[in-house]
Amino acid sequence: MATTAAVRSRRRLLPYLHRLLHTGSAPTPSPSRFLRHASPGPRLADHSPFLRFPAARVSTLPSGLRVVTQAYPVNTRMASVGVWVDAGSRFELPGTNGTAHFLEHMAFKGTGRRPNAQALEVEIEDMGARLNAYTSREQTTFFADVQARHVPAALDVLSDILQNPRFPEKAIQRERGVILREMEEVQGMMEEVIFDHLHAAAFEGHPLGDTILGPEENIRKISKSDLEQYISTHYTCPRVVVSAAGAVNHDEVVDQVKELFTQFSTDPTNADQLVEANPAVFTGSEVRVENAEMPLAHLAIAFKGSSWTDPRSIPLMVIQSILGSWNRSIGVGNCSGSALARGISNGNLAESLMAFNTNYRDTGLFGIYTIAKPDTLRDLSRLIMEEFRRLAYGVSETEVARARNQLKSALLLHIDGSTAVAENNGRQLLTYGRVMPFLELFARIDAVDCATVMETAKEYIIDKDVALAAVGELSNLPELSWFRSETCSDNEFTRMVDEFTRKIFYRNAQSN
Repeated sequence: MATTAAVRSRRRLLPYLHRLLHTGSAPTPSPSRFLRHASPGPRLADHSPFLRFPAARVSTLPSGLRVVTQAYPVNTRMASVGVWVDAGSRFELPGTNGTAHFLEHMAFKGTGRRPNAQALEVEIEDMGARLNAYTSREQTTFFADVQARHVPAALDVLSDILQNPRFPEKAIQRERGVILREMEEVQGMMEEVIFDHLHAAAFEGHPLGDTILGPEENIRKISKSDLEQYISTHYTCPRVVVSAAGAVNHDEVVDQVKELFTQFSTDPTNADQLVEANPAVFTGSEVRVENAEMPLAHLAIAFKGSSWTDPRSIPLMVIQSILGSWNRSIGVGNCSGSALARGISNGNLAESLMAFNTNYRDTGLFGIYTIAKPDTLRDLSRLIMEEFRRLAYGVSETEVARARNQLKSALLLHIDGSTAVAENNGRQLLTYGRVMPFLELFARIDAVDCATVMETAKEYIIDKDVALAAVGELSNLPELSWFRSETCSDNEFTRMVDEFTRKIFYRNAQSN
């Protein structure tokens, strides 16, 4: 029945959706609008200004630990230095989900030389520095922003808290309460909630689908031995990168790291081997949380994406830029370069939308996250799925050129300080094994043309499974089977209808 309904709805809605996407109540922007900034066809671009960026320098120590520095920007005489570890929540043992994040908290609670959190905090504040950390599903990061003259002191602090943590029992007990309160705060951040549900739907039964904070029962029982086992197993030299940026000297940083980072294990096992032993499988299921009291519904629709090193990762970044982002409060809709944003704005179908593209070592997620009134969910879903299908068959060179420009601008805006530069370099060394120069990255982006976008969309969208996460009043949200049927190519759609018809005919023949 779902297939038959999809046939009828598609035939009725295609003319309407085409008008909604490409005309609407306001004039469609002229195609020549973007040609002031880029050719509608593939062309070589001059990226020579990016050659003026100081190059990132990389050294690998005999232990396997890597050091990357980039003397940019230097004008402020500030620097950022951090430790990037190839370990996150996906590498936790069964039943210990939440350990990686708990360890991030406990790293600041004292060492032999710095007996408690207060001593560490006073030392950092006396330098006028900032010390912070975060945990993701595949990486954990500890970093400090300091004046250039305090880089050696920052490296000393980082090496001490990671190699000599005390994990006092009283601090562990206090931190349980801190993390539980953090969990309550996160439950009020719907974007975080939706993407946790989306990972659970996309990678059901796999650690990549678990939350980073972990369930409450784990937080209440994680012990000192769990923390020590995680750090001894995963904080190994081949999986650690020290990254510094700003007013830094590469040789000096390397010498300091050699002297300070001497206690990590040299176990050669790397993250790729661990991932290969337990690869993530995209399950394409759904998580729906009904809440009739919420005035707005939150919805994420995702397909399996690419890994960091997959050749299709760059075209998927361009596709994300084509889909774009939009928020009603910013007042741009009818004039947006995004066809999806124009359609949603013209039809008054949502409050906001955001395309996303998340990469992991062996897989990824890309799709749309949107917030809308419950009574618009059915029409909104139709429009979004129609736009996904259009990416495979009807993309213009003009919008691809616009998307390339927007993507390059977004990447440049991301490296707006030493913290961002150090983070970019540390992450790339973990994921790519090298730092990709912007000149190369931009050349890869410029190589993505209309044909590449459509080929990539066919590979990742057409006839592919869908993962769905939704919270709110969801009575108007179509079933998951409907979303899956909307990914079918014309041939596959016809085959499904024929198969359905044959089954009905055979069933009727038997009953007669």
